[in-house]
Amino acid sequence: MTNEQRAEALINELGFEFDKIDRNYIRQLTEVEVKSFQEGSSEYIRLLCGYLFCIGDESDIELIKKAKYNINFDVGCMIDQEWIDSLANGGAAGDGIRSKDELIKTFVEYYRDFEPDDF
Repeated sequence: MTNEQRAEALINELGFEFDKIDRNYIRQLTEVEVKSFQEGSSEYIRLLCGYLFCIGDESDIELIKKAKYNINFDVGCMIDQEWIDSLANGGAAGDGIRSKDELIKTFVEYYRDFEPDDF
């Protein structure tokens, strides 16, 4: 299974009702991916970090940063710095940061019709 197919499978499994998604499950998947990075898994890691952002627990900032800054340049570019900044400021808009609601809307729009064949 390609990493894009893994992303699609996770989207199909979890959907976008972030208040119903098990945060610990997403953290566990993210920690495994960060620890044992597979070449080409940038999209999958981005999705995992996006889920953590949308769930919205400030304590996940360090894990998202670890994924963004400690793997490689490609992964770092895929993970939005704005997610980290938004979590750090409680989701409020300002100083070049869109509101958490706007960021979540953009995330959902990007992944709603995600298909691995797009890549």
